[in-house]
Amino acid sequence: MLLDFGANWCEDCRELSTLVQAPGVHQVLARDYHLVTVDVGHYDHNADLAARYVTLADSGIPALVVLAPDGSKRPSAGAGQFADARNLAADEVANLLVDWLFTKN
Repeated sequence: MLLDFGANWCEDCRELSTLVQAPGVHQVLARDYHLVTVDVGHYDHNADLAARYVTLADSGIPALVVLAPDGSKRPSAGAGQFADARNLAADEVANLLVDWLFTKN
């Protein structure tokens, strides 16, 4: 599962929403992940859920968190890689998603 913590006012969140529709990114998501978007509002919505997995004050938004089948947080995600999504190419996003699949706990 891939949790996407973001908000509709956030330019980088909107850009990530566009990037996930790119063919390569969409293919990786459809094949390997179940994407769940979580609205954090102005950091006043779903704060308890976000706090279980990521510190939004450190990572910024959008913040992506990969969960293992047992519900535990997988390493490498949630470290702020997407807080500047407007400067990422679709290939970079797809490559990160693939890399996360093979990151050991």
